[in-house]
Amino acid sequence: MKLHELRPNKGAKHRVKRIGCGESSGRGKTSGKGNKGQNARSGAGTRIGFEGGQMPIHRRLPKRGFNNYEFRDVVAVVNLADLELNFENGDVINEDTLSALGLINGRHDKVKVLGNGTLTKKLTVAVGAVSASAREKIEKAGGTVEVVA
Repeated sequence: MKLHELRPNKGAKHRVKRIGCGESSGRGKTSGKGNKGQNARSGAGTRIGFEGGQMPIHRRLPKRGFNNYEFRDVVAVVNLADLELNFENGDVINEDTLSALGLINGRHDKVKVLGNGTLTKKLTVAVGAVSASAREKIEKAGGTVEVVA
């Protein structure tokens, strides 16, 4: 394949709708907006959910139920592949060392180590949570896992 042989996928490109370019274009004169009225004006139209002055459905229906979103635990995730790259043999890994290296950032309630990647170094991991596969790989490499509350 050469650079001049590259083509976009079938259906990925569309012709531009050229409105107001004469009657023969099929979208001349009123440019597909019909005659007069609020929606024919430039910049006009109604907001999303507007029902012509009638009380919109999202205000007619009662608010029901409970949403746990604001009480959720925000978990920062680190993979074994990141630990393999950023730490040396015998290092102690905790929330402070991870944030110092920039592997985790922002507001979070706990840190979880996941088992994505391989580990060859003997590490001491002290974080909020560790997946089963990550724990197995860390202990197989000769390291220890400590779950900190």
